[in-house]
Amino acid sequence: MGGRPVKSWLPGADRLSPWREALVVVAGLGTSGFAAADGLMDLGAKVIVLDESDSPTNTEKATVLEMLDVEVRLGPGATATLPPDVDLVVTSPGWRPSAPLLAQAALRDIPIWGEVELAWRMSLPDRRVPWLAVTGTNGKTTTVGMLESMLTAAGLTTSAVGNVGRPIVEAVLDEVNYDVLAVELSSFQLHWTNSLALHSAAVLNVAPDHLEWYADAAGWPPGATDPLSAYAADKARIYSRVTHSCVYNVGDPATERMVEDAEVTEGARAIGFTLGIPAPSMLGVVDDLLVDRAFIPQRRDSAIEIAKLTDVVPYAPHNVENALAAASLARSFGVHPTAVAEGLKRLTLGDHRIQTVAEIGGVRYVDDSKATNPHAAAASLAAFDSVVWIAGGQAKGTTFDDLVSAVAPKLRAVAVLGVDRAVIAEALARHAPEVPVNVVDLGDHGAMQQAVEWAASRAVPGDVVLLAPGCASKDMYSDYAARGDDFAAAVAGLTG
Repeated sequence: MGGRPVKSWLPGADRLSPWREALVVVAGLGTSGFAAADGLMDLGAKVIVLDESDSPTNTEKATVLEMLDVEVRLGPGATATLPPDVDLVVTSPGWRPSAPLLAQAALRDIPIWGEVELAWRMSLPDRRVPWLAVTGTNGKTTTVGMLESMLTAAGLTTSAVGNVGRPIVEAVLDEVNYDVLAVELSSFQLHWTNSLALHSAAVLNVAPDHLEWYADAAGWPPGATDPLSAYAADKARIYSRVTHSCVYNVGDPATERMVEDAEVTEGARAIGFTLGIPAPSMLGVVDDLLVDRAFIPQRRDSAIEIAKLTDVVPYAPHNVENALAAASLARSFGVHPTAVAEGLKRLTLGDHRIQTVAEIGGVRYVDDSKATNPHAAAASLAAFDSVVWIAGGQAKGTTFDDLVSAVAPKLRAVAVLGVDRAVIAEALARHAPEVPVNVVDLGDHGAMQQAVEWAASRAVPGDVVLLAPGCASKDMYSDYAARGDDFAAAVAGLTG
């Protein structure tokens, strides 16, 4: 069932297109939705914002937008029906393709963009700034932070935007003249893109995550046959039309295959990063140095130092990979090796990322609440030799069998909590039956304290009590930061 014809200019729309002719629905009034509505209003489009939540925060945002002549409809049922005569839908990234509003748009042949696609279009033709972009199951935010720090150390005007928290539309509308943007992109955001042509892009890794978002076939990319392949296909979209460098993880062959299959701009290069000694066109590690064998004229027979391993803090193998990926993107943009090293030295990562919160009686207590899927938890566990592990939360359709099999020898004990605690407990029973397990059955209040106290009773000097949940946090907490704070508070309680 088709709708009215798509406006002839819309498929190739940019900032200078006749937006005053367009009626655009913005689905969702979160951070990206608000920015999209504001940006579209700035272009002159007629905008309707729809959101099922009439929370105080949304009501406040609605008041601001209504003062700018944006129509806002909030509350239960607000997104049930797509208004007539709509030309474009701009969706928030969390919305699944099967959501009724988006399904109606698809049936009516109405284009659906995300805020990222809108931002790219708004930057053309006269505000174009190169994007260096990162996606992957784990490490995106850390890598983008490293990249932003390297670019800043090189004297470039930049900003970390996208999934890292700041909408890209906001940066495009800034009065600041950016030299380059460091962009974090999730699979959800990439799903709703169709015209990005990034300067350089990196896929850090691919592992099962967010499979519940891909639980049905609605909106799966072409060729996808199951949720994991659909998720990976959306990640791979980041390489489409890249103009300079496609950065991949040598240790994760799926990322290299994505580069091989990508339709890039002629002349774009494939650049690998590895924890081993790099081959030509790679960055890697030699002794205690991070080295570049990709962006130097003599790459066939030599490499150049770009940083020291000690510049990567906190040190963990997966964090070294993050640093190499960030360096690859920075070097693709011409950043000098000294700025790469300086950027790593200056960097202060956010809390809840392999953060030591205390050392008590020879036992370290480490908060990695940001490890919200099994792949991230595995990377965190790999950094330590003997661990009392605290895990659990929302598993998001993932399994823990492979993870438990891989890390069983280093587990002294495990405490599991949260709505999907049984998923982890059952994997432990199958693959590490000798490891003591405490299944914490308490709800929101007191569960973390009980888990920490039990973990402390099992740990001996030299052990690490590690919060690496492998799960999302919304079953018990507002976000992963609140979960990490609860862990830190429980650890502080051990000393009274």
